[in-house]
Amino acid sequence: MTPQDAYDWLLQNSREISTFASMGSAMAWDQRTYLPPQGHAHRAEQLALLTRLIHERSTDPLIGERLADVEGTEMTADPTSAAAVNIRDWRRAYDRDTKVPKRIAEELARATSRCETVWERTRPTSDWHAFAPELAKVFQLLDEKAQAIGGGDEAYDALLDEYEPGQTAASIEPIFSKLRAFLVQLVDAIKGSAVRPKTEILSQRCLIDAQKGFVRELAQAIGYDLDAGRIDTTAHPFTIGMGPRDVRITTRYAEDRVASAVFGTLHEAGHGIYEQGLPTEHWGTPRGSVPSYGIHESQSRLWENLVGRSFGFWRYFFPKFQAAFSAFDDVSLSTFVGAVNAVRPSLNRVQADEVTYNLHILVRFELELAIMRGNLTVADLPDAWRETMKTYLGVEPLDMVNGVMQDVHWSAGLVGYFPTYTLGNLYAAALFSQAKQAVGDLEGQFEKGEFQPLLEWLRHHIHGLGGTYRPVDLMRHATGSDPDPGHFMHYCETKYGELYRL
Repeated sequence: MTPQDAYDWLLQNSREISTFASMGSAMAWDQRTYLPPQGHAHRAEQLALLTRLIHERSTDPLIGERLADVEGTEMTADPTSAAAVNIRDWRRAYDRDTKVPKRIAEELARATSRCETVWERTRPTSDWHAFAPELAKVFQLLDEKAQAIGGGDEAYDALLDEYEPGQTAASIEPIFSKLRAFLVQLVDAIKGSAVRPKTEILSQRCLIDAQKGFVRELAQAIGYDLDAGRIDTTAHPFTIGMGPRDVRITTRYAEDRVASAVFGTLHEAGHGIYEQGLPTEHWGTPRGSVPSYGIHESQSRLWENLVGRSFGFWRYFFPKFQAAFSAFDDVSLSTFVGAVNAVRPSLNRVQADEVTYNLHILVRFELELAIMRGNLTVADLPDAWRETMKTYLGVEPLDMVNGVMQDVHWSAGLVGYFPTYTLGNLYAAALFSQAKQAVGDLEGQFEKGEFQPLLEWLRHHIHGLGGTYRPVDLMRHATGSDPDPGHFMHYCETKYGELYRL
C-alpha cells in the first residue's frame, strides 16, 4: 500500500468515526434538552453501545499499520500541512485509545450517563448520600483510565492532556498560584472600596419571551449563524457541534435574572461562533478540529466578558435593552455597566463575576487533583469544598446544590476539564490585547455595533487554523508569547481599578 493509499484510508476512517461521534452528540443534546424523564435509562445504554463501537473503530490495529505507512514520508515534511497535522494527532489519539481497555471505556460511558441523570434528580434536594456512590464510581473508573494511559507519576496528567494537550499539573500549578495570589489581593482591595454597584437592578422582572428575543439578537450581532445552529433551553448551558454546519447552543432563563440569560448566551455563542468558523473542508479530521478546550473557552470568555461587559458594547446595545425591558427605563448606562461588572464573592461558579470566577475554578482544580493523587476521597469532598471556598472567597455553602453538587462536570467524567476554564480566560485576555494592536479601537467599533473586525481577526488567527497547532504553539503563533496570567492581570487591574476607583 502506498503512503497516499494509507492516508486516504485513515482519512475515511477518521471521518466515519467523527460521524459516529456526531450521533452521540445528537443523543447527548437531546438528553439535556427534550428527552422524557423515563427515557434516560435507555439513553444510557444507547450511549454506552455507541461508545463501544467508536472505541473499537478507534483502536483497530489497522490504524497503527496505516500510520506506520505514512509517518516519516513526504506527507509529514511540512509539520503545518493538513496531512502532517492529521497524522500527528491520529497517532496521539490512537496511542491513547489503544491503552484504554474496551471494558473501561464502555463502563465509563454507562457510569457517567447514569451519574448525570442521578445528579439532575438529586441536586435540587442536595441529596449527597444518593449521589456520592455514583460519583465515586466515576472517579474510580477515571483512575483506572489514567493508570491505563500512564505517561508519568502524575495520574492527573493523563486526564488533563485529553482536554489541554501538552499541559501538566506541574506546568499549570505555578501559573495558577501566581493568579490566585493576585486575585485574592484584588478581591480584598475591591471589598475595601467605597463604590457599591447597584446590582439590585438586575433582579427586576423581565418576561421570558422578551429575553429569548433579545439574546437571539445579541448572538446574531456578534456572529453566531442561526442558519447553522439554534438556541434552546437547558438546566446547565452548553454548546455542542453536530457537524460542519450544525452547531447548537443552549441557555437558561429566569424572570428575575435577565443578566444570566444575556451573558450565558454570549458565552455559548462564543463557543458556537468558533465551531462555525472551523474549516468545513477538514471536518472530521484533527486539522478541522479545535486544538484544546482552553482555546475553545478563550472564545466564549472573550465574547462574554471582554466584549460583552465593556462600555462600548453597551453604549450600542443598552438602548435596545431598554426597549425590550421597560423596567430599565430609568437606569443609566453607567449604573447598568457597573452592575453587570460588580465583583461580589458568591457560591455559584456560573453566576460569578470575572474576577472571582477563576477562584471557583481553582477550588475545583485543587480538589480533583487531590482526589487523583489519593489525598482526598469523594466522601471528603463536601467538607473540603466548604473549607476551600471559605479560604479563597470568604463564602461557605450551606447546602450541596450551592456547593459540591452545583456542577455537572464530574458527573460527566470531565476531570481535568476545569483548568481549561481558567486557561481560557488567560488566553482570551492575551488574544484580545493582540487584536487591539492589530485591529485598532475595538471599543469604538463596539459602540457602532461593529463586531466583524474582531471576528475576522479571530477567524484568521484562531478559527481557520483549526488544529494546526497545539494550544501553546497556537498562542505563540497568535500573540507571540507563551501562556501567562500577565495580560489577564493587567486587564483586571485596569478595568476594576477604574470601576472601583482603586
